[in-house]
Amino acid sequence: MTRKLAITGASGQVGRLVVPRLSGSGIELVLLGRDPSRIRTIFPEHAAFGYDDMSAAFTGCDAILHLAVTNNDSSASLEKMRIVNVDFLLKVATAARDGGIRKFINATTLHALDARRTDLYSQTKREGESALAAMSEMDVVQLRLPSVYGDRFGGRLGALNRLPLFARRPAARIVGAFFPVVYADRVAAAVSGILNGDLAGDVICTDPPEENAIYRCARRGLDLAFAFAVIFFLGWLMVIVWIAVRLTSPGPGLFAQSRVGRGETVFTCYKFRTMAEDAPQAGTHEVAPGHITPLGRFLRKTKIDELPQVWNVARGEMNLVGPRPCLPSQTELIDRRRKLGVFECTPGVTGLAQVGGIDMSEPEKLARVDAEYCRLRTIVLDIKLLFATIFH
Repeated sequence: MTRKLAITGASGQVGRLVVPRLSGSGIELVLLGRDPSRIRTIFPEHAAFGYDDMSAAFTGCDAILHLAVTNNDSSASLEKMRIVNVDFLLKVATAARDGGIRKFINATTLHALDARRTDLYSQTKREGESALAAMSEMDVVQLRLPSVYGDRFGGRLGALNRLPLFARRPAARIVGAFFPVVYADRVAAAVSGILNGDLAGDVICTDPPEENAIYRCARRGLDLAFAFAVIFFLGWLMVIVWIAVRLTSPGPGLFAQSRVGRGETVFTCYKFRTMAEDAPQAGTHEVAPGHITPLGRFLRKTKIDELPQVWNVARGEMNLVGPRPCLPSQTELIDRRRKLGVFECTPGVTGLAQVGGIDMSEPEKLARVDAEYCRLRTIVLDIKLLFATIFH
């Protein structure tokens, strides 16, 4: 069945890249913009309307893709940004709701996820998202996008899209190793997935980091350099801690525990033992404080108990940064991570959730944050999380 999708901001940067990819995909497109004649020049095969004709444009539409925005590279003031990113957003959403449209796809930014970002763009996009959330009559999907690049249309479409066609994808891999980017085909696929009902809620759309060879190599190099540096410079400390654990409480110096890794493969994770030998095999948050030894409390507080995991890092079973590996018995967390694709990502010694103070006692929230990290991970983010862990 042919679906009808209205797209605002169709002649903008993202629209010029995404519209051609949605054309001919079984979706009838209705395009809106400030200048309908410009849209007809760019996309003569589609119906074009101005914003004064939204009621007519939305007739018979199944969904709206809202791309109209005042970008973060604009010199507009806060009030001018609010006019577009908040007020106009609500005007379009209200017209869609009044026209009987029940699915509203709001193209927003990854930056809005970070409440610490106070730039005008992030601030007004968060305000717009909050205002949309109050419109319970519609199925609102937040489509979170980084910089979008493609191999069609040149001109003033951002740094990547100003490069020659043959250079765009290689350049995107280099940039994507440090900052999230997304190929326009993936954006179109995400929109189709939302229309089909396969995606909902908060959809993060990025190029998969695991497909970026530069990121994979850099991350592996960082992991190995760290592992060997710990062994070389702190090997003496690890020996002392092992002896101290053995002398201060009955049991082995190392604690070996089965954990669920990438692809749901079970591996053995190593730590210095911080609990009494008869403590139950359970998640850290489930262990009674009385089971933790006096030395163990110090080791946990200083994170020294994690040092033996350099062996897991060296073996490639863990990364320095990633979702914390869970126990095979934590079935609720495993199920939620499976549904969100978290097991496509190698687990880590530390991660976004740990820095944020989220542990395995909140499986739904933890899985959601883990999935967020898996889509946003870059060299820059991994380094930030490492420093945040060290100085936390």
